[in-house]
Amino acid sequence: MAARRKGKAARRGGAGWGLRIVGALVLIALIGSAWGWWHLRHWTPERGTFPTQGVEIGVNDGEVSWKSLKAIGVDFAYIDASASAFARDPAFVTNFEAAKAAGMQVGALHRYDPCQPAGPQAANFVTTVPRDTALLPPAVDLDIEADNCPIKVSESRVESELMTFLNQVETHAGKAVILKVSPAFEARYHVVGKIDRNLWLVRDRFMPTYALRPWTLWTANGALANEVAPQGLRWVVVRP
Repeated sequence: MAARRKGKAARRGGAGWGLRIVGALVLIALIGSAWGWWHLRHWTPERGTFPTQGVEIGVNDGEVSWKSLKAIGVDFAYIDASASAFARDPAFVTNFEAAKAAGMQVGALHRYDPCQPAGPQAANFVTTVPRDTALLPPAVDLDIEADNCPIKVSESRVESELMTFLNQVETHAGKAVILKVSPAFEARYHVVGKIDRNLWLVRDRFMPTYALRPWTLWTANGALANEVAPQGLRWVVVRP
């Protein structure tokens, strides 16, 4: 009887140590995940490698202290200006003027909609963004796919309308656009190999490779948290 009691006690003791080890491993994993999340939220590329760094700002970023952004090293800003054929960012004018007043280089971005014709979209952009040779090249955000268009849009139609849009915007701006291409849009339409424009790619923390050719801009952190914008900033760097 005594031997059986000792055996049971030993097994309970072994099980207890096992549970402690499992608990310790779970705690380590939780701490590691929390640290990884914090690191990603606060990470930016090294200035020594990417000397020129900036932000993309739109109405969803709320009220922005442009002087504070300048103070933490923001060299340039792309301001969300227009989307599709009729939508305009209501904060565009305020952000645009404030960024220029803070001494930053400034550019404007249009969110392209393959469901809408090129002409009205280009008109929306050029009537929103002033013609100014001092501005950075206009950027076109290519992320929306044509799957949910009310009228079916073929892939060849997406490409032809996009080229029409680019030509009209470039005539207004006097310079070639930058294509901000998402991984999903590129996988679907393969525009990188068809349209010869500078690229703006998106990937948190790790340099993007999905374009298979050199990029000019990189959104390196899509939700950078810092003392200026705890809710998160889209942090962009320029390839040196």
